[in-house]
Amino acid sequence: MMEQQHQEEHYQQQMDEEEAEGEVEINVSYQTLDTLQEHGIAANDIQKLNDAGYHTVESIAHATVRKLSDVKGISEAKVMKLKDLVKTMVPMDFKTAADALEDRKSLVSLTTGSVELDKLLEGGIETGSLTEVFGEFRTGKTQFCHTLCVTCQMSITDGGAEGKAIYIDTEGTFRPKRLQEIAERFGMDPAVALDNVAYARAHNSEHQMELLKMAAAIMAQDRYALIVVDSATALYRTDFCGRGELSERQMQMGQFLRQLTRLAEEFGVAVFLTNQVVADPGAMSFAKDSTKPIGGNIMAHASTTRLRLRKGRGDNRLCTVFDSPTLPEADAQFAVGPKGICDATE
Repeated sequence: MMEQQHQEEHYQQQMDEEEAEGEVEINVSYQTLDTLQEHGIAANDIQKLNDAGYHTVESIAHATVRKLSDVKGISEAKVMKLKDLVKTMVPMDFKTAADALEDRKSLVSLTTGSVELDKLLEGGIETGSLTEVFGEFRTGKTQFCHTLCVTCQMSITDGGAEGKAIYIDTEGTFRPKRLQEIAERFGMDPAVALDNVAYARAHNSEHQMELLKMAAAIMAQDRYALIVVDSATALYRTDFCGRGELSERQMQMGQFLRQLTRLAEEFGVAVFLTNQVVADPGAMSFAKDSTKPIGGNIMAHASTTRLRLRKGRGDNRLCTVFDSPTLPEADAQFAVGPKGICDATE
């Protein structure tokens, strides 16, 4: 009996150690710019880079020479020196598919709050990539965002990522009270859950882009697991009108989505975007769903996984995998309740 207890304690200790190791691994997915000081880069140059929105060694490695040359006070000679230095610190050459598979094993998925939905998504919302969800009003897009803001804080064993969340709201639909209710459902302290969500209201498309710079700054200081943009396209839709401004709108939206992709890869966070739909005049009038997501090809190519939400009976909703590099096209039912996304009701 004593031996069995000892074995159990030893197993528990091993599990704790493994969890602790996993936690450390998650925390060091990027290097802050302060590490450049050890390699002879002046502190005031690092401050200039921080002010320009570069907060990690990876962000310098991934930026073009032209973009870095635009930073005030950083000469071209300094840019070339920086580039040579970060090349030795950030792996950017070829690797085998086996190594890529090993790297992907460290990515975690965030539970959606619905068992069927998690099954459809093979675990939940993937970190390190962009997931776009689109549908008409009242299909559960914003409730999805609120639920993920809480589940991302849970332990990895419970389907979370042990990190904080950033919420960029463009439509004024963020409700902290809903977060409290969802936190109570998952047995979390509502006050702590709310403290772990950084919220900002974007007022125009330029401000929306500016908020991503601020997001990069706060993510470099703490462990974050999720960025929510609800909705990614609403402000672009109203700031740019008519065909004359369409190319400018798509270009600005492309820049915004590129920046989001960079943050997802740099910090290993899940980026969750909501998108609006528009009536498709080219679709058959008798088709089940004659709407299409806005944003065109720019939006379609930027999103790794695209999910379509539709209304079902009562509180039930239907989620369809619209586009994904790994998931098969399939459906799952879920429900929207007072405590966020949950399993479908009969």
